[in-house]
Amino acid sequence: MKIIVFGATGNTGRRVLASGVKMGHEMTAFVRNPEKLIEQQGEQIAGQVKIVAQNILDPQSVYQALSLQDVAIIAAGSVANGEEFIRIVDNIVTPCEDHPQFSGRVWVMGGAGLLEIPYTQIIGNDLPGIPPMFKYHNDNWNRLRRTKLDWSFMCPGTMVDGAEHERPGLLHVSADILPIPFPESTKDLSEAELSGLLFSRLHEIDVAYEDVADVMLSHLELSGPFKGKRVGVAYRNEM
Repeated sequence: MKIIVFGATGNTGRRVLASGVKMGHEMTAFVRNPEKLIEQQGEQIAGQVKIVAQNILDPQSVYQALSLQDVAIIAAGSVANGEEFIRIVDNIVTPCEDHPQFSGRVWVMGGAGLLEIPYTQIIGNDLPGIPPMFKYHNDNWNRLRRTKLDWSFMCPGTMVDGAEHERPGLLHVSADILPIPFPESTKDLSEAELSGLLFSRLHEIDVAYEDVADVMLSHLELSGPFKGKRVGVAYRNEM
């Protein structure tokens, strides 16, 4: 497949790019700094990547880069960028919607706070005590919910370097809800209690960047099982 990665020199994007090349996909990297990409990937991988060095906030540059692409993976920006994060995502999603030569399959990076706590229909970002900046993920999710694109929203917890951390179990992937088990009695907790419970279990959803990248690259098809879904990932010993 032909895959374009926005934010291809970021922590997630560079793993997606490298894994995509190894899987045999035709990878395009949309970056500000081509030299940084070559330094990260080395000549062997970088030499197999088409590099587009443009401003991600320039709609025309994004539009042109989308021509004949099968999938767009949006790994650019972060909640720390504030309002600019919303502009970055919208500035890619809108050309994806309008481009006649783009398939419509999109992966966007979010965070675990967008996932529902089992038995509650409450998402983590709506609980008291959650840092306000995480609401920017909510804004990007709402933007996707208004589009007809074939989108999926990757919502991992804290990501770590897979080469430096041992996986504590098999990777479990969930749709729309947190990927770790909760007792049914969770539904009887107050929002303050839910917030405390969530904070106490955040370490259970730490996941390697490489595994996040592989989940996205394993679900590139149109109308797949994660179409229109928020996707959670975590390691579990019992499945």
